[in-house]
Amino acid sequence: MTTLLVIAKEPVPGRVKTRLSPPYSPVEAARLAAASLADTLSAVLAAPVRRRVLVLDGVPGAWVPRGIEVVAQCAGGLDERLAAAFGLCTGPALLVGMDTPQLSPALLAPALAPDAWDGCDAWFGPAVDGGFWALGLAAPDPALLRGVPMSVPETGEVQRARLTCAGLAVRDLPLLRDVDTAYDAEVVAAEAPGSRFAATMAALSGMGAR
Repeated sequence: MTTLLVIAKEPVPGRVKTRLSPPYSPVEAARLAAASLADTLSAVLAAPVRRRVLVLDGVPGAWVPRGIEVVAQCAGGLDERLAAAFGLCTGPALLVGMDTPQLSPALLAPALAPDAWDGCDAWFGPAVDGGFWALGLAAPDPALLRGVPMSVPETGEVQRARLTCAGLAVRDLPLLRDVDTAYDAEVVAAEAPGSRFAATMAALSGMGAR
């Protein structure tokens, strides 16, 4: 079965979701990040996988649920950190981030089905901002990620091209929106009204955060 990786930062004010400030304060942005990560880990726990691994930049706390392994992120740019996460795995692996609280087992299901890797070498989840929210590899190879420019509009295009140029058969997951800006947060909260993220957004709005 597949290993499911989550790459994330500890939700510490001033270190996460900095593009939400303003209108949100660093403390409020960290609350939203914590809610997003909690929703993501809940989806991961409900997914049928062999291992569930949180690849964390920071210190794990009581907020990490049982059933989730925690390993530290390596040093370096995001491409190096993603590559190192895949280097932890033997056998198929699927990596997601902490910026899509609308994540659900249903969205992950195609890449985690018993036949997910039949005739397929990679799964790619494109993001609205031009990046990607999920990447799966049947045979994890860190070299497929190293050197890909991260956090730019062409990140997803370059990463997907890296896969196809390596001769891999790639299947796509649905397009999702990452939470980077206040507008993203509003849209995603509306898309996932039952999430912790949406509840946190509503609570902050009630406190006059907007």
